[in-house]
Amino acid sequence: METTVEDITEAADVGKGTFFNYFRTKEHVLATFGAERLASIEHALERAKSGPVMPVLQDLAVDLISHKTENAALLRAIYAAHASCASVRAELHKRLQIGRRLLAEIFAIAQERGEMRRDISPAEMARLVQIVLLGVTLAWALHPDSILRATAQQAWDLFLPSLLADEKRKGAKHRRGVRA
Repeated sequence: METTVEDITEAADVGKGTFFNYFRTKEHVLATFGAERLASIEHALERAKSGPVMPVLQDLAVDLISHKTENAALLRAIYAAHASCASVRAELHKRLQIGRRLLAEIFAIAQERGEMRRDISPAEMARLVQIVLLGVTLAWALHPDSILRATAQQAWDLFLPSLLADEKRKGAKHRRGVRA
C-alpha cells in the first residue's frame, strides 16, 4: 500500500490545505526532509574542518535522529512513504549515499587527527553509523517510550567509545575509573 498525503497529514496532525501550502506532493515533503538532514551533515563537515571532530559528530548524531520531530506517527508515515514505491526508495538511496560520503569525509578528518580509530575505513564507518542512526529513529517511531532526543543521546553515548582511537578509548575508560 502506498502512503498517501492524507496518511502524512493525519500523522503530522495538519490539514491537507496546510500541507499543500508548503509541499506540492508527498515526494516533495520527503525530499525536503532528506535535504534538511543532508544540510546538517554538510554543516557538520564544515565544523569538523576547523576543530575537534568528536563533539561535532555527537551533535550531528543527536540532531539527525531527533531532527525537528518528536512525532512518532509522522516518522512512521515518512518511513512508510519511503517504502511505498520504487522511485521514492531510489531517491532515499541517493540521499543516503550522499550523506554517507559526507560522513566518510568527517571520519577521515577524525582519523587523520588521531581522534578516531583507523582500523575501519571512513566509508565503512559511515555506513555503520547510518545504520545505527536509522535503527534508533525507526525503533523509537515504532515504540516511542521516551523522549527521542534523550534516546538519541543515550544511543550515541553507548556507540561513541567504539569509534574512538585506542589512546582516546583507554583515556576515557581511565577517566571513568575503569582500568584499561
